[in-house]
Amino acid sequence: METHRRLHRELCYLGPHELYFKKLSTKKKQVMEKNGNNRKLRVCVATCNRADYSKLAPIMFGIKTEPSFFELDVVVLGSHLIDDYGNTYRMIEQDDFDINTRLHTIVRGEDEAAMVESVGLALVKLPDVLNRLKPDIMIVHGDRFDALALATSAALMNIRILHIEGGEVSGTIDDSIRHAITKLAHYHVCCTRSAEQHLIAMCEDHDRILLAGCPSYDKLLSAKNKDYMSIIRMWLGDDVKCKDYIVALQHPVTTDIKHSIKMFELTLDALISFNKRTLVLFPNIDAGSKEMVRVMRKKGIEHHPNFRAVKHVPFDQFIQLVAHAGCMIGNSSCGVREVGAFGTPVINLGTRQIGRETGENVLHVRDADTQDKILQALHLQFGKQYPCSKIYGDGNAVPRILKFLKSIDLQEPLQKQFCFPPVKENISQDIDHILETLSALAVDLGGTNLRVAIVSMKGEIVKKYTQFNPKTYEERISLILQMCVEAAAEAVKLNCRILGVGISTGGRVNPQEGVVLHSTKLIQEWNSVDLRTPLSDTLHLPVWVDNDGNCAAMAERKFGQGKGQENFVTLITGTGIGGGIIHQHELIHGSSFCAAELGHLVVSLDGPDCSCGSHGCIEAYASGMALQREAKKLHDEDLLLVEGMSVPKDEPVGALHLIQAAKLGNVKAQSILRTAGTALGLGVVNILHTMNPSLVILSGVLASHYIHIVKDVIRQQALSSVQDVDVVVSDLVDPALLGAASMVLDYTTRRIH
Repeated sequence: METHRRLHRELCYLGPHELYFKKLSTKKKQVMEKNGNNRKLRVCVATCNRADYSKLAPIMFGIKTEPSFFELDVVVLGSHLIDDYGNTYRMIEQDDFDINTRLHTIVRGEDEAAMVESVGLALVKLPDVLNRLKPDIMIVHGDRFDALALATSAALMNIRILHIEGGEVSGTIDDSIRHAITKLAHYHVCCTRSAEQHLIAMCEDHDRILLAGCPSYDKLLSAKNKDYMSIIRMWLGDDVKCKDYIVALQHPVTTDIKHSIKMFELTLDALISFNKRTLVLFPNIDAGSKEMVRVMRKKGIEHHPNFRAVKHVPFDQFIQLVAHAGCMIGNSSCGVREVGAFGTPVINLGTRQIGRETGENVLHVRDADTQDKILQALHLQFGKQYPCSKIYGDGNAVPRILKFLKSIDLQEPLQKQFCFPPVKENISQDIDHILETLSALAVDLGGTNLRVAIVSMKGEIVKKYTQFNPKTYEERISLILQMCVEAAAEAVKLNCRILGVGISTGGRVNPQEGVVLHSTKLIQEWNSVDLRTPLSDTLHLPVWVDNDGNCAAMAERKFGQGKGQENFVTLITGTGIGGGIIHQHELIHGSSFCAAELGHLVVSLDGPDCSCGSHGCIEAYASGMALQREAKKLHDEDLLLVEGMSVPKDEPVGALHLIQAAKLGNVKAQSILRTAGTALGLGVVNILHTMNPSLVILSGVLASHYIHIVKDVIRQQALSSVQDVDVVVSDLVDPALLGAASMVLDYTTRRIH
């Protein structure tokens, strides 16, 4: 029955998280089986000061009660080990915890530089400790600079981090530290719904966030010490009555030390005037604490009859003191968090807790020029009793946290996955970005012409430059550089922002290094050529290089009929025959960058000679060079020209003349084109039987003349299972240039290859 009531309390607190906890229980069983039932979770709890120990101690006690599941290591550092701050490590020993390691990490000075040096000292010392302990998970609390050192060390050493009290907002540098720890941590235990929503907004994985409540509330709400008067008298004197004293706890604000010291001075003046017995706790070790202690001594607080100044009060006793106080004043998180559990009136001073969720028991004094404002707040608050607040917990945080720890799967990848929300298209408000078009410089290195173009993100060719391709290496490199420099300068005038350079070239290319390994006979002196380095050095832009067939396939994937297709093949019918293969949305290069040499598929053992040295390749039948060869033969035999045709004496006979003759009824020309188309069709059938793509795109100047013959060959020769493949003619005007541009535009806009 009691178990049922406890479960009911949990679900009432968590509300919509009921299913989450059911899932957590199931996951816990699965994880235990996966990790091995005898495998204990080695947990390292690192505590830096009296405040974080009050939150960590309940978890540590919980871990200690389940030795069959957990192995606990305790690391103590920070102000715990300093006499001026009460040597608070002793309370850890009094709680019967074995301290595995003590690390002296505080550099004295109590200023900004000392805080930084303390973080550095902790970072130097922690690796040895973590290497020795080898914890499965480290529990880190809160927002202190010491905790940042702990989280940084653990994260860099691949140790899982559970962060307590992430997602909260206070109002000082602590916010930045807390959120930095959140980004380093793998798992999160938060105290309020707002904190949970903040963590989700910070792109943390919802499945790794536990809304548990504050662990210290497990002690607060069960604290029923009937002999609280003996504790009050011990700390404040025998003549003090319940609800007739004040607890003051004020810390420096490191982002505005001078102002926080001034506020502390005004607070002490107001407390002296208010004339009630007051327990004043020394400030923490943050920058500015020395100056605050000097203010206390200057005003004689340690010897004033109404004041008791102490360095530390054990948490169990501190609970009783604030629970029965007439008022608590200061800027400690304890005032706006834990004290609400008792309904004790609180005066929160300054900006240190400005962003905290608070109950109605908290009165804020954001700023004060004189003691009068603080004194008025004391008169308003002192002696009141407010409803108890459970904003920060219901007293059942520790069971939830232990259940959460047991659910952690050590086999899961250590690397965090951030849950980024969908990003809308960015509309830049920068005038340069508004006016400029993001573009690429595209270079097409053909057998005859060298072309450079400015290509926009939408695939529009803004401007194109064409020159005859020089025959020698030196002239060719020089012309490429010259044309690219001129195009880049022109791009500025055209309001185009060039993101990089893409180069399409014939032959075999290593795209990883930007090197043409060896080229076709059409492009002479073009072997082992590094194109990336000279262009990148000259233009100060990233450069990509690939084979022209591959570029045509990439152009179709980004701008053409291959957009959205998972598997397709592109065949280029131009001077030569090339192609590119897209498989599962990715371009196939092959183990030696020789994939998709589709023009050299052999379709006849006794066919015509090919430029590659073989016989019967598709290119030997269907390329522009092959058709030119056949046209010249017919012309030499006076069998090419028909009525309505003429070829000027100074014009070489080419493929276009053969096509024109066929259209005008030349039977021999028609037969040659049919043979070429059949050879291409047989090559496509081989591709269908090998790659089984869903689409074949014919590209280039000859594509429209071959499309119908290719489809006929597929119907006659292909297996029935692939006969329904779509075969289309590309609608892109310049696939080589667009493909070269797509390499730039895809990468620089963060497309993942």
